[in-house]
Amino acid sequence: MCGKFSTLLLNICIGSLCKARRLDKAEFVVVDGIRLGCLPDVVTYNTLIAAYCRFVDFDQAYLIVSRMKEAGVKPDVVTYNTLMAGASRHNLPSQCQYLFQDMSKNGVVPDEWSYNTLMHCLFNCGYPEVAFKIFSDMNSSSVSPSIITYNTLINGYFKSGRAVNAVMAFRRLQKFGFSPELVTYNTMLHGLFKSGKRGQARRIYKEMRESGIAPNAATYTTAMKCWFRSRNFEDGLDIFSEMMSRGYTSDVFAYCTVISALAKRGKTEDARVCIRQMLKNGQGIDLACYNALIYAYCKEKNMNDALLLLNEIEEAGLECDGYTYSTLVDGFCKLGDFSSAMNQMRVMETSGLNPNLVAYNSLIDGLCKAGMVDHALSIFKMMRTRDSFSYSALLHGLCKVGRFHVASKFLLICARKGINVLKSSKRAVLRGLRCSGFGRDAKKLKAAMWKAGFLHYEK
Repeated sequence: MCGKFSTLLLNICIGSLCKARRLDKAEFVVVDGIRLGCLPDVVTYNTLIAAYCRFVDFDQAYLIVSRMKEAGVKPDVVTYNTLMAGASRHNLPSQCQYLFQDMSKNGVVPDEWSYNTLMHCLFNCGYPEVAFKIFSDMNSSSVSPSIITYNTLINGYFKSGRAVNAVMAFRRLQKFGFSPELVTYNTMLHGLFKSGKRGQARRIYKEMRESGIAPNAATYTTAMKCWFRSRNFEDGLDIFSEMMSRGYTSDVFAYCTVISALAKRGKTEDARVCIRQMLKNGQGIDLACYNALIYAYCKEKNMNDALLLLNEIEEAGLECDGYTYSTLVDGFCKLGDFSSAMNQMRVMETSGLNPNLVAYNSLIDGLCKAGMVDHALSIFKMMRTRDSFSYSALLHGLCKVGRFHVASKFLLICARKGINVLKSSKRAVLRGLRCSGFGRDAKKLKAAMWKAGFLHYEK
């Protein structure tokens, strides 16, 4: 059972077992093959290396190189590329660089995939300068960059915060005669959007459409987010409609983007229609969708419909999170219904969620605006953590009812702890003390705040 055909059969068997993640069986087949005189070749070992990189870990995969050398099989460029891909997948930049250098030492010439894999690993692991150097070395070698190389480079520029360089690389790609693919345009759209360059992202999207490249679901989703963030809601909804009309099965993320945009515009009924469309298409409802609707109802002061959604969330097999309850607390506080707001805080606790800072701040702000400062003070003392908004809301509430000395004590605490409250809160306390005939106390407080480096007072 020797010869080329038997080795090919051996490799087919090992490849099938590796795909099925039966690496133990694949190793037994290698041993049996050797025992029967069917010696493994470089393809055999490369298949095992790929499987170990993917399903076990990089170190176990690298040990196979020693076995190759002992068997008299020389690693080839595929061997090194597979190991580098494994190192990249496990975010091991030093090992990836070592393998790249080891190739040349052993007389193996790196190819395009070697450079691309190393650049991808370095960019992902936060070494953009080294990756740019590798790209320069590639240009000076006999290996020509491909469209995949430029895609990696463009993505790396965006990850390192160099959006301008990414656009320049994109234009250089076109100048050299490469036709950008859909992946390239998607990378550009995503990168420009994340960089806050939404105008350029829209131009790239228009350019892609004019070049005849059909968008996919990822393109549409990124474009929708870009349009919605730019407050071009109509254009964003048009893109969503086009996406649906072209037969793309939108994911939950795309639906949530649209539902959130509709809810923020107050179009709650349209948002509910979108949810029904999700269910019709077999998509599971995300909690974020419900939270967006609850936010919209609270904004409209329609608390009954907001509470009804809690039952729908439970029926869908989901559990409310801190954002859900915080939104309800804020909605009830804006209506002045503090008993219902406190009830939502208790429901949050019974659900195993600790009332968060947002919920507490909404309650304190609402109570202070309603003149219920003593109640706000008791809530404030219950809080484990407080931020600048907590203190600012309380200071305004105390000043509103003329309790300037109590407010000055809290303001002094902020000065000593470095909590930077609103300037309007500082001014309200100082002016309140002066207008109440406590000018000396106001001067002492101001001096203490200057000493703490806290006051940037404007008359």
